[in-house]
Amino acid sequence: MSLHRVNPADLSPATGFSHAVVATGGRLVFLAGQTALDADGKVVGETLPEQFRTALTNLLAALAAAGGTPADLARVTVYTTDVADYRARAHELGLIWRQLAGRDYPAMAVIGVVRLWDEQARVELDGFAVLD
Repeated sequence: MSLHRVNPADLSPATGFSHAVVATGGRLVFLAGQTALDADGKVVGETLPEQFRTALTNLLAALAAAGGTPADLARVTVYTTDVADYRARAHELGLIWRQLAGRDYPAMAVIGVVRLWDEQARVELDGFAVLD
């Protein structure tokens, strides 16, 4: 299995994401949306960065349980209830991403939503990975 990240020079610079990811071989792992739920099913963290850290940790835990690593992520979608806050904290969120998932960025999108399943949730991440 291999993932090849593609970032054409004629597109805007890919900062914190890849424009395309080509996957060959392997098994697909589809990752359900993860918010900042703890083991008791309660949303933890008040701020977007706090919740982002927990949601990403939960996504990576599901991936690890399926036998994957952050480098196997091909696509991640981020849903947020406040795009302006997400943009304002992009640097801090990027630091959290790099700390937990490294610099092998998947193809990504950030989508603004009115609310998430859990009313207190500010962010949710889902995606898929390609494993050997």
